[in-house]
Amino acid sequence: MLMADASPTPATLHEIVRDIPSTDRCFEIEDLTIAYGDKTALSGLSLHVPRHRVTAFIGPSGCGKSTLLRAFNRLHDLNEDVARQGRIVLEGQEIHAPEVDVADLRRRVGMVFQTPNPFPMSIYENVAFGLRLQAALPKRRRDEVIEWALESAALWDEVKHRLHESALLLSGGQQQRLVIARTLAVQPEVVLLDEPASALDPISTLKIEELIRNLKSHLTLVLVTHNMQQAARVSDYTAFLEEGELIEYGATDTVFTNPRLARTENYITGRTD
Repeated sequence: MLMADASPTPATLHEIVRDIPSTDRCFEIEDLTIAYGDKTALSGLSLHVPRHRVTAFIGPSGCGKSTLLRAFNRLHDLNEDVARQGRIVLEGQEIHAPEVDVADLRRRVGMVFQTPNPFPMSIYENVAFGLRLQAALPKRRRDEVIEWALESAALWDEVKHRLHESALLLSGGQQQRLVIARTLAVQPEVVLLDEPASALDPISTLKIEELIRNLKSHLTLVLVTHNMQQAARVSDYTAFLEEGELIEYGATDTVFTNPRLARTENYITGRTD
């Protein structure tokens, strides 16, 4: 395996971010820097996220993976201590432009967190929650959307006879799929997943991974994970971050089997020398 052992140069990074054709880009990140007070979490990061693919962000704890993920739907707006520079473009529009409706952006770009967070209400009402906020749908149409969302999240067959039971009675894996169904019900274009299976048992984890693979036929998915095997199994592209910088980015098969940099191989294989 032939690899360089130096950090990417600006020219190399230019080649990396241009690897995805402009017509296939969902997100375009350009020179993004994010700081929490005097601590820089991301430094001049640029990459393109392809449409209708699964892109995984890997790297050690504190490298900026989740910071980058939360930037995609402006969750950092909720923290006044966060400073940002650079551009984030979604389907040709800068998401920080004055005319952007942040609530609509977060509908288009949904988020699933590490710990399942069902609301303390019925299974049905959990999925209906976002629909009720969006528009007044006739009950028949709302029921159809809820069934579709639960089917898409591979949960319908398990809950169709208990829709009015509390969502808190579901197992952890079922709760996470319910949260995904709730996200899907408002018909997003992108789903962000911040370690969605890290708190789940192996069987539930495999169900989440199968769901992710199935959803990419009509959605763009971005996944943060510490599980290298998971990234290799479910993602099409992988970005390796370290200390707030993009170290390597490319097709997952290439990153995992023939990485350009020794730093990438060392991280993936767990080497510390």
